[in-house]
Amino acid sequence: MIPSDGQTRKSSDALPRTGTAPAPASAPRVFMMDLLAIVPYYTAYLSRALLREGTKLTVGSITYYLDPGCFRSQGVSVDPGPLNLVSRLRLPKLPRRVLKLVEVSINLCALTLRFIASPPDVIHVQFLPLLRSRAPMDLWFVRFFRRRGTKIVLTVHDLLPHDTGERYRSLYMNLYSQVDAIICHSDHVAARLESEFRLPASRINVIPHGPFFYDISPSGTAEILNSIPAAPNRTLFLFQGILFPYKGVDLLLNAWQTLEQACSDAWLVVAGTGSPELLEQIQEQAKRLGLQRVHLHPHYISTEELVALYRAADVVVYPYRAVTTSGALATGLALGKAMVASDLKVFRELLTHQESALLVDPENQPQFAQALLRMAGQPNLRQAFSARIREMQYGDRTWQSIALQTRGVYQQALRQAGSPSPLER
Repeated sequence: MIPSDGQTRKSSDALPRTGTAPAPASAPRVFMMDLLAIVPYYTAYLSRALLREGTKLTVGSITYYLDPGCFRSQGVSVDPGPLNLVSRLRLPKLPRRVLKLVEVSINLCALTLRFIASPPDVIHVQFLPLLRSRAPMDLWFVRFFRRRGTKIVLTVHDLLPHDTGERYRSLYMNLYSQVDAIICHSDHVAARLESEFRLPASRINVIPHGPFFYDISPSGTAEILNSIPAAPNRTLFLFQGILFPYKGVDLLLNAWQTLEQACSDAWLVVAGTGSPELLEQIQEQAKRLGLQRVHLHPHYISTEELVALYRAADVVVYPYRAVTTSGALATGLALGKAMVASDLKVFRELLTHQESALLVDPENQPQFAQALLRMAGQPNLRQAFSARIREMQYGDRTWQSIALQTRGVYQQALRQAGSPSPLER
């Protein structure tokens, strides 16, 4: 279950607000930084909750090119700088990336001039997309304003970039050491930040990841459901998310072969985009295994279609090899789904084996297949798990609590005093 004890995990019992509270005159000014909309839904939902709590917030993000209404649907206006055009154009992948790089460079220069005249009190960094480039302008931007007195808060969505091994450990260790406060989403990640990245516990704040799409209607989505070639009374399993090797779709397909042989009415939908190479590998694996009841949907789907898929699914599967946090899991929690998930420490902080989900070692194919079989053959078990997930009330109340805790991190960072930071020496 979601932690509810401790300073950074305290839940609020107040009803969620429906409007935006006025910001006190003394409230700190915060710049929410996700300049290339890398985590747009997280940024949008968190920003909405902070605005409702009266935070003086500017959301520095461009329009999300796959979902132009992402921020608008949450009542959030974006201000990444003078340019916000490229994501609104229908462009091929390579030209879009090049033009977005030009756009973000211009925006960073303009924001620098603006903030020299009137700096924010806090820059809350969600993602630094240029960090691994030869010219990490976003990192230089953050360093410059930290040196001038702005406090830097960083949310760690991934401890290290996925599927890159240890290649960038020293780079991220350096980044983590140069911010005033860090937010992560689990005690397990906090412990790793302390032990592996040698960060003091006083700068690490554990705030749960909030849910997505619980407030979106699945209306008008018959087309996506009709595209699934399954019988009306089938048991539908769903994997959804951007495809990466660490997410273990190959492990799921191996276990699914056993399920197909033992169960005639179960179907699997794999919905998500990814690299062409990985998509081809998944398609070839399904063909090689002779899978007949696997529907691959390797295309972007709207949030309404996504919600329709989740609501139609009987079981959602998360066969990850590793994880720092998971927006897909948060969606499953928000929509009250029965789940089979990897037995990872991060997932164990949210799910309890045999009580709210089945937790398995996805590398253990017999164990994984047996869990899928149990879910397929026991509708009462699925209903019990779903009921326990819904009891978590993973929705507006969760985001309200997250916003209050996040404001507490801002206030703590602003109160910090003492020796100069490494950047200031």
